[in-house]
Amino acid sequence: MTKDTNLQRPTTDAFRALTAFMLGLAMLIASSMAAVAQRAPDTFADLVDQVSGAVVNITTNTTVAVGARGPNSGNPLEDFFEEFRRRGAPDGAPEGPPTRRGSALGSGFVISEDGYIVTNNHVIENADEILIEFFTGDELPATLIGTDPNTDIALLKVEAEEPLPFVQFGDSTAMRTGDWVMAMGNPLGQGFSVSAGIVSSVGRELQGAYDDYIQTDAAINRGNSGGPLFNMDGNVIGVNTAILSPTGGSIGIGFAMSSNVVTNVVDQLQEFGETRRGWLGVRIQDVDAELAEALGLERARGALVTDVPEGPAKDAGIEPRDVILTFDGSDVADTKELVRTVGNAPVDKAVRVVIFRDGETQTILVTLGRREEAESAVPASAIEEEPIESTIMGLTVSSLTDELRGQLGLEDDASGLVVTDIDQDTPAYEKGLRAGDVIEEAGQIAVTSVTDLEDRIEAAKEAGQKSFLLLVRRGDDARFVALPLDKD
Repeated sequence: MTKDTNLQRPTTDAFRALTAFMLGLAMLIASSMAAVAQRAPDTFADLVDQVSGAVVNITTNTTVAVGARGPNSGNPLEDFFEEFRRRGAPDGAPEGPPTRRGSALGSGFVISEDGYIVTNNHVIENADEILIEFFTGDELPATLIGTDPNTDIALLKVEAEEPLPFVQFGDSTAMRTGDWVMAMGNPLGQGFSVSAGIVSSVGRELQGAYDDYIQTDAAINRGNSGGPLFNMDGNVIGVNTAILSPTGGSIGIGFAMSSNVVTNVVDQLQEFGETRRGWLGVRIQDVDAELAEALGLERARGALVTDVPEGPAKDAGIEPRDVILTFDGSDVADTKELVRTVGNAPVDKAVRVVIFRDGETQTILVTLGRREEAESAVPASAIEEEPIESTIMGLTVSSLTDELRGQLGLEDDASGLVVTDIDQDTPAYEKGLRAGDVIEEAGQIAVTSVTDLEDRIEAAKEAGQKSFLLLVRRGDDARFVALPLDKD
């Protein structure tokens, strides 16, 4: 028995060593394969062959009305040409402004075999005629199905005798900074052209409420607008829309609207011919650390409601000072995320909104309206009183009178305290308060007199608060401002 055991021990040890070696080799091979996968492709030619049939050039023609002096204003012969045009007009012809034909070039891509095509709104805006040129050289006229200026997306349709090659959308949220991408389109009217690069950044915002751009260093120039940005699987993860350039040419800073935004817009345009975005009906602002402390939040998050006009939110019971923490099951990090999430929600959908109010969370059920149909509320009248002025925390404030309402362009029922002057060396100025702002609330209670404001500040100090919350209105916009309290 002893002999047999001793003979088997070297075999067991060798097996363990071999197993460890094989595991190490497998890990090395996997690591090497991952490194190869992350390398630059040897060629993009196969990808080009795969998707090129679905990428199109777009030419538009537009009738443009020009000014009385025509498109060559400043030309010494302009007066002569204008007189010549008048003499050449038939008797009795109306003397309207002259017109000229303008044309523009752009790109697009086919998303279905029955001829739906995606491009940018600015490519086809105001066009009288839209002509689609395919990679094969064939041309077809297109009709406009619908547009969304907010995301600069348009949907076209062509009628073809045979099924068309098309491409599919990919998941833009799966793209990472550093991933390879390929752009295809019609730059500067030169015909089909390909450029490649990497994702420089994701989640970029330019100026729209629904912006979610992928930034890339792939060359994008005029004429690339509306063309596709592909991932390495040949799926569209963005629509090339804009460039950042001091020269007008590509300097490696291009932007493509992410496919996850585009697909939602395209689905609505295809079904309704227009967008139908959800509307909550609140004015909101981001929550910073000082606001969070003043409101009693553990940390800065969510969207702070500053105003609730007539609409779905008011009908459901949402109030100013509520902090929206989640919307339809999704956490709300800030105002921009809430705007995008609400906008992507279906009209008339009943959603659960979790708010933070008076130190506690509540769930409110809101039936969304349609943003495109939203209307503003209508105001009414007020009472005149003698202005009383005082300086508090570097703010010179005065009670509102009809005269002040008229000077500031306020509605007749506007109430609160108007800031008439402000010390620039104060936290209030640093927080953005300016002369002409109206303080509607202090410490979450409406104020209509200087005494009200003084009482609220004193109460906050006695309660040991470190900051003090003001609701400030400027024109149609209201926002909360947290000011630090000096201890006496």
